[in-house]
Amino acid sequence: MAQARTALVTGGSRGIGRAISQRLARDGFHVIVNYRSNHDEARATLAAITEAGGSAELCPFDVTDKAAVAGALGALLEKHALHTLVFSAGIHQDSLLVFMSEEQWDQVLATNLQCFYHVVKPVVKQMLLNRAGRVIVVSSTSGESGVAGQVNYAAAKAGVIGAAKSLALECAKRGVLVNAVTPGFIRTEMTEKMDQKQLAGRVPLGRLGEPSEVASAVSFLASDDSSYVTGQVIRVNGGVYT
Repeated sequence: MAQARTALVTGGSRGIGRAISQRLARDGFHVIVNYRSNHDEARATLAAITEAGGSAELCPFDVTDKAAVAGALGALLEKHALHTLVFSAGIHQDSLLVFMSEEQWDQVLATNLQCFYHVVKPVVKQMLLNRAGRVIVVSSTSGESGVAGQVNYAAAKAGVIGAAKSLALECAKRGVLVNAVTPGFIRTEMTEKMDQKQLAGRVPLGRLGEPSEVASAVSFLASDDSSYVTGQVIRVNGGVYT
């Protein structure tokens, strides 16, 4: 029996990350679910995967902690040859720039962009040596269109799109494919406190997206069906930005 491919999903225990973890497990991947500190949510994600017949393990570390990332990934890459990395960890701290604190700026950039270097670099190095692999960056429509009150978030999400496109050019000749997915208004913790009707009214399809719909795009990019797709941005936004 062929050994299951392995995927690491950062921020994989909640919201879109959880949906991605569950979908990749359903696709036959052994999924390594990264999370920072919410053990209950992580265990719930693990249970959902295993109860559905999937294979997974938990790998807690803070993506903004350089030493923690190096230690966790060092041990992980000795044990597993990763086929797919889904860079999905992210936070938002919304505020108009004139009222935004330096801490709000720094924390959002650190979690959503700065850690790209520390997480992606060692994984890509292994993939390049193996001449195979997929890196999938979960960005946001905010990083493409801009959103008032999200200067920090939009800057970070635009940054990872640029990083993904450039990395795709660096890695293509060794069979490592790098792409980004940009969700729009998705039904998650981030949108649940907003006016759902008002948000839906801004979307041409007339509704919010579901995390599973983002996961479907990630599933395609992790599959053999996307073998000629790299350096691309797949928009999962109901037509709100084209």
